[in-house]
Amino acid sequence: MRTKKLHREGSFPAKLRQRMASLPRRTKRAIMVVADAAGVILAAAGALWLTGAAPPFEGVAIPIAVLLALAALPLFRQLGLYRSIVRFMGLDLVVAAFRSVLVLAPVGFLLSLPWMAPLEALRVAMTFSALLLVYVAGSRFTVRIFFQLRYVPADRVLIYGAGEGGVRLASSIAGGQQFMPVAFVDDSHALVGSVINGLEVYGPDQMPRLIKELDISRVLLAMPSASRRRRRRILNRLEQLPVHVQTMPAITDLISGHAQVDEIREVDVADLLGRDPIPPNDKLLDACIRGKSVMVTGAGGSIGSELCRQILQLGPKCLVLLEISEAALYTIDKELGELETAENRLPRVVPLLGSAHHKNRVRDVLRTYDVETVYHAAAYKHVPLVEHNMLEGIHNNLFGTLHTAEAAVEAGVKHFVLVSTDKAVWPTNVMGATKRFAELALQAIHNRGTATTFSMVRFGNVLASSGSVVPLFREQIRNGGPVTVTHPEIIRYFMTIPEAAQLVIQAGSMARGSDVFVLDMGKPVRIKDLAEKMIHLMGLTVQDDDHPDGDIEIAYTGLRPAEKLYEELLIGNNVTGTEHPMIMRAQEDFLPWPEFKLLSERVWEACQALDCELARMILLEAVAGYTPTDEVEDLVFQQRERGPEVAAAAAKIADLEAHRASRGS
Repeated sequence: MRTKKLHREGSFPAKLRQRMASLPRRTKRAIMVVADAAGVILAAAGALWLTGAAPPFEGVAIPIAVLLALAALPLFRQLGLYRSIVRFMGLDLVVAAFRSVLVLAPVGFLLSLPWMAPLEALRVAMTFSALLLVYVAGSRFTVRIFFQLRYVPADRVLIYGAGEGGVRLASSIAGGQQFMPVAFVDDSHALVGSVINGLEVYGPDQMPRLIKELDISRVLLAMPSASRRRRRRILNRLEQLPVHVQTMPAITDLISGHAQVDEIREVDVADLLGRDPIPPNDKLLDACIRGKSVMVTGAGGSIGSELCRQILQLGPKCLVLLEISEAALYTIDKELGELETAENRLPRVVPLLGSAHHKNRVRDVLRTYDVETVYHAAAYKHVPLVEHNMLEGIHNNLFGTLHTAEAAVEAGVKHFVLVSTDKAVWPTNVMGATKRFAELALQAIHNRGTATTFSMVRFGNVLASSGSVVPLFREQIRNGGPVTVTHPEIIRYFMTIPEAAQLVIQAGSMARGSDVFVLDMGKPVRIKDLAEKMIHLMGLTVQDDDHPDGDIEIAYTGLRPAEKLYEELLIGNNVTGTEHPMIMRAQEDFLPWPEFKLLSERVWEACQALDCELARMILLEAVAGYTPTDEVEDLVFQQRERGPEVAAAAAKIADLEAHRASRGS
């Protein structure tokens, strides 16, 4: 960070600043009151002297000045001049100064009348008002500048967007020590060439020249209400420039009070995708939630917690949170407790610890709270971890879903929606195979006959979820790299968590029974390209063979166990549209209940016997298209299998050492 000290830390101005800043608040107010009293008296005496009405500090000047000071101090207090912190006062200071002048001008006129003619009293009052305005605003701005002179701002910034958001941002950061706004850039030809808040507005084509000539190190994107498509076009242009690109909060966060204008953030990766979410269908959102009792399993996870947030805003009668992690349940329950509905009251939120494995517990919860809709988001989803903990993955993803679904049928639940994944399509890993097996479970239960409407919603990766590459890449870039990518050609579909949760709710409302819904994930993204964009937008360059002096290296680590280069969303081609343009309905083969029941019992027995090889054989039999790329990767299984080999090797080494020892003796 480039800083230049104006005053050494041990110098007199620095010591004075530190001393003044450390004074008690009451002492600071007392100093301000005394200074204001002296300032008002001087302004009154100066007005009398400048107009020739009376010599300063003689005769009538003394009572007029004292009376004006007595009138001014309560007024200043009422206007908040003693509540604001001078170092951070801005436009509010000018407003307060003008208001004080408007009130004290007629007071000065009335106080002068007993000693002089009306016209002369008017001249005195007007002169006094002008001097008072200069004093009130000038004295406080002087103190503000004194405190802000400690450092020259580290970064000279260009603000992209000269609208209301950009102007507010420039005003907010202008008095700070971190940023110095030097110019605006805007796409509007009508604004180019104008001066706003002392900063000139330029066109986007002039940015390369401005960055070089004005020594700009940062561009702040100040377009909080712009569409993602427009923001992506702008970011593609900014990516080519040698600057760190950041953004102000979105307009929704500003309106809701969740963020302030000057809370500068890294660019939202959702802006790089550039797809604007389609407005939801309110009828579909309400159908399974409004006025109903709803339960979310895995309520503390990335998708589960977002489902809870959105469900709460749709007016359920009761929202049951089922979560196995105590810490995750505490976090989401605390957050939901702070939210308020439009009626300024909350539906009943019930935080419950529990596992989807425990059928009796789940059934008891469903009956007790008369649950009508279940969103089953509880699952293990990290591909390598599930591959290394195979039996637990089967337990949680398959039997957790099966037991919860059977409990829902027995409790009379009307709608059951499974949050599934694109990794269930032609799976190469245990996670994908268990999620497809879970889908088969719901399809088989529906085929058996039930009053519960089952459906499953299948989609790809969500941005900023636990395990997402986005926060990992950002942390690696901040640490100086390298950024780790498994393969240069690996691609993934991405969607924001709020958009995914919203579409899950809407899809579940359209279910007729055993439906497989597939979300339109847009265009797939090459992970290597995503990493490069993030590096460039943080003002850095990629280090490779063509650019050996670059800042951040991209290291390719190789595909992880059972990882695919690309994911698919459909098993077959039998897909139809729905009333929502981003939700499709797929018709896929399923297992009849007797066949599914037999397979599930066999895999259960394999899990109880801790037999990973048998469990995988049954997965291969049950899940069409499951083609594992490696041997069984379960860590306990591998260690157990290696045990005899390790023992034999150790015995052989011991024999050799004993033989050497005997020869030596």
